[in-house]
Order: sequence, then C-alpha cells, then structure tokens
Amino acid sequence: MISYFVRYRGSADDPAGFVDYYATWHVAILKEFPRIRGLSLHQLVDWSDPFPVSPDGTSLLAQMTFDTLADLQRALHSEARRHARDDFARFPSFSGDVTHQAMSRKIIF
Repeated sequence: MISYFVRYRGSADDPAGFVDYYATWHVAILKEFPRIRGLSLHQLVDWSDPFPVSPDGTSLLAQMTFDTLADLQRALHSEARRHARDDFARFPSFSGDVTHQAMSRKIIF
C-alpha cells in the first residue's frame, strides 16, 4: 500500500470554511484520480499530552492511498491531478506550508 500525504501546516482565515471547501469541492476532483483506493482527511483536534511534545502545526492532512507506486505515478500524471492543481488557486485563504510526500506502509500491529 502506498500513501500520498498532502500536509497543510499553518492556518486558514476561516478554518471551517477551508476544510468544508476541501471536503466538498476538492475531494470531488481527487476522487477522479485513476486507481485511487481511498482518501482520509485528518483534522486538528484539541489534545493534551502530559509529556513535553511539540505539535507540528498541521491543520489538515490529506492521505490518499493506492495499491502500488505505479498507480500513484499514474494518478500524479493524470488530467485529474492537473484539475486538482488548478483548484488549489480557488481554495479559501491559507497561510503556511503545503507539502506532498509519498510513503509505503508496513503494518506492525
């Protein structure tokens, strides 16, 4: 299994509006990626840890899954990916970094 993560580290002027746009409009485009198996959206929750840890500032993390690296590559070179990149210009205002990372998954337990 291959996961492709898109991390939004920072903040939006309207956090709920940003997530709503992503979950409604952007996801409709991502669903058209060839051979995509799934999409999970991870959102920030208010949490506490009794030990000193450093939150990384991520406000939204999108995780797309594919069966193989070849499937991911096909999706990244697709017309749907071009539409997704074009849609980024229509996102509600967001300040921060947006990073992309592909990783393989090994289930330990």
